[in-house]
Amino acid sequence: MAKKLYVGGLSYSTNETTLRETFAQAGTVESATVIMDRMSGRSKGFGFVEMSSDDEAQKAIEMFNGKELDGRTITVNEARPQEERPRSGGYGRGGGDRGGYGDDRRKSW
Repeated sequence: MAKKLYVGGLSYSTNETTLRETFAQAGTVESATVIMDRMSGRSKGFGFVEMSSDDEAQKAIEMFNGKELDGRTITVNEARPQEERPRSGGYGRGGGDRGGYGDDRRKSW
């Protein structure tokens, strides 16, 4: 079963090809993704690599965690499952007191 790895501390110049070629030294790379900022189109400085087996993933962690890639020291560890996040956009962003008075109306001055 494939194992997903988190790769942090990437240089803004590191691309998916570089990531794939680097991690291929540890085994078969199923996928390599550099996370990009939607607004600027620039790398956010981290990505994910999916190795084809747990053993290859462990080997990649041992080989690359704390090592240098494109002039930056990278962090490599097992990726955590993505947490559920509320959908953003327009309406439904949550409650909160939108009134202008708050508690001040009830206080005696």
